[in-house]
Amino acid sequence: MSTKVQVTRPTKIELARLKRRLKLATRIQKIVKDRLSILIMEFLDTVKECSSVKERLLAEFKEAYLALSVTTGYHGYAFLEKELLASRMALTIGTATRNVAGVKIPVFETEDTQTPGSSVRKTPGTSSLIDNSTTLSRKCLKTTIELAELQNSLELLGEEINKVKRINNALEYIVIPGLVATIKYLTMKFEERDREEIARLKYVKMLIEQREAYAY
Repeated sequence: MSTKVQVTRPTKIELARLKRRLKLATRIQKIVKDRLSILIMEFLDTVKECSSVKERLLAEFKEAYLALSVTTGYHGYAFLEKELLASRMALTIGTATRNVAGVKIPVFETEDTQTPGSSVRKTPGTSSLIDNSTTLSRKCLKTTIELAELQNSLELLGEEINKVKRINNALEYIVIPGLVATIKYLTMKFEERDREEIARLKYVKMLIEQREAYAY
C-alpha cells in the first residue's frame, strides 16, 4: 500500500518540486533495474562456470589420487614420504580485481616460480611416477584456486544483488507510489481550490451586474 509523502507547505511550488522528484526517482529506478539485470546475468554465468570447474576438479582429484596410489605402490610409502619431505614447490598467487556493475571482484592468478630447490628432488631410485603425481597435484591446486575465485565472486555478487533488490523495491513500492499519491492529492486539491475561486468570481460578478442594473 502506497503512502503519501508528507508535505509541509501544500503550494504549487511544492507540487512542481514533487513532480521533479518523481521524474528523478523514475530515472533512478531504471538505472537500478538495468544494474540488477547485469548483476543477475553475471551471477548466473558464474554459477554455470563454478559448476563446470567443480566437476573438473573432482576429475582431477580422482586422477591425482590414482597416480599417487600407483606411485606409493611402486616406491613404498616410507620412500615417497621421504622424497616429499625433502622437496619444495613454489607457487605464487597474484591478485587483481575486475569491476562488474560497480562490484569489485577479486581475480586470482597462479604463477610457477622457479627457485633453487623448488622442485621434487631427484635421487637414485626415483621414477617418472613421482613427477606425474607432482604435476597432477599442482594441477589440482591451481583448479582449487580457480574455484575459490568463482565462489568468492558468487558471494559478492549475491550480496550486491540483495542490496540492489532492496533499493529497487523501496523505489517501486514506497517512494514512487508515495510521490504519485501526493501529487494526485495536491493536484485535486488545487483544482478544487481553482473551481471554488472561479465560482466565487462568478458570484461577485453577478452581484456587481445586479447592483449596476438596480442603479439604472
